[in-house]
Amino acid sequence: MQLNKLLQQAQQDIQNGHIERAINQLNAFIESDSSKFEVWKLLGYAYHQAQLEPEAAKALQQALKFKPNDYDSAMAYAQSRYLAGFDAQDAFLQVIKIAPTDLNALRGYASALVADQQVDKADAILSAVLRDCPDWLDGHKLLTTQRYTSGKTQTFTHSYQQACRAQPKNLHLWLAWYQATAQLKDWPRALQIIQQAEKYFANNIELKVARTFIASESGDDKLAENLFIQTENINHVVRDMAYLRFCLKKRNISTAEKIALTYVNTESAAVFWPYLTLIWRLQDNTKAQWLDNPALIKSYDIDLTAKQMAELGATLRHLHTASAPFAEQSVRGGTQTNQNLFLRHEPIIRQLKHRIERQICRYNQELPLLDADHPLNTANREQIKNGMIQFSGSWSVRLQAQGFNVSHTHPLGWISSALYIDLPKKTEMGTPPAGWLKFGTPHLS
Repeated sequence: MQLNKLLQQAQQDIQNGHIERAINQLNAFIESDSSKFEVWKLLGYAYHQAQLEPEAAKALQQALKFKPNDYDSAMAYAQSRYLAGFDAQDAFLQVIKIAPTDLNALRGYASALVADQQVDKADAILSAVLRDCPDWLDGHKLLTTQRYTSGKTQTFTHSYQQACRAQPKNLHLWLAWYQATAQLKDWPRALQIIQQAEKYFANNIELKVARTFIASESGDDKLAENLFIQTENINHVVRDMAYLRFCLKKRNISTAEKIALTYVNTESAAVFWPYLTLIWRLQDNTKAQWLDNPALIKSYDIDLTAKQMAELGATLRHLHTASAPFAEQSVRGGTQTNQNLFLRHEPIIRQLKHRIERQICRYNQELPLLDADHPLNTANREQIKNGMIQFSGSWSVRLQAQGFNVSHTHPLGWISSALYIDLPKKTEMGTPPAGWLKFGTPHLS
């Protein structure tokens, strides 16, 4: 096939979701002519889209042999190595050599250092760059995350504080600092941040919504009622979510339902559907059974041998290097791995991914007939049937004694699952329901 026609067809296939076909076409071309930079580069991109990062890294490495200073290829190569779990420090340093002031390359290099447990070095690099570029939000996010998971839970947001002093009229910095604090439900500190920001941004909508959210979530009901009245004309998803939760606490179920229903056909639908199932259960509404049909919850055996399970457990334990869980996640009394686990290169993890993909296809085939309005019909089930499965997230959680996950949802995914690799003995589990997996249980706070 002519080169330009091949590239055009492969790009179109990738855009239309026919990634496997694009990969096959590009590899077939390479078998007869492996000297084309553009083919190797596009093949790397196709593998990346297919969530096959080890293969993407290999293809991009070949592309760089022809154009070692191509920024896009070098960055993609470094990112694929990092996501696949390979050492990526040198690859990101090469990107920095190509583009010395590129902040994305610096962020990648710092992430690679953290993955190699060189946390202090990453901290020093990020801190130095943030002194010169205090408005670098991605840098703050990475630095605060690695500080928190390293156990610096009292000082992890200091870079935001310093940046807001340097650029007090940068609203994005104030809001990012507030959000990093609010995710820990440190409402007094979150309120202090908003109050400081209001000195520079009087009557700002985002700050008003933040104040309203803090009052509602912290239990200051009288203030929350007044703020909800003051903000009733503001069209803001966070404000509406806060009001929905407030209405539920006050047993104003009909208003809560009205709010949730306004979002089920929007991009925020996945965040509001779990509230609807709770609302309908409180109303004894039969729609709760329609939405949360017990037949939708299934269990499958992935058929790994005891030896394979032991190897998997050892591999996963090696990846748990953090001292504390991510601030925004649901783990309590344990740690969670970083990045998408199923992008990694380890054979046992790739085998696990393949086994789970088979069970997802099986689950998809066994789903009962659902109404067109049911949220599970939002996925392209025909693609899933053909094995086109994308993981929006995958990770390992390692719980310590008395550790648990608070009730939570996964709004980025179509379906969610849990797999248990190693469990305590039954005699160590405690009295039931200790150790149980619960569905549809609201968080207590």
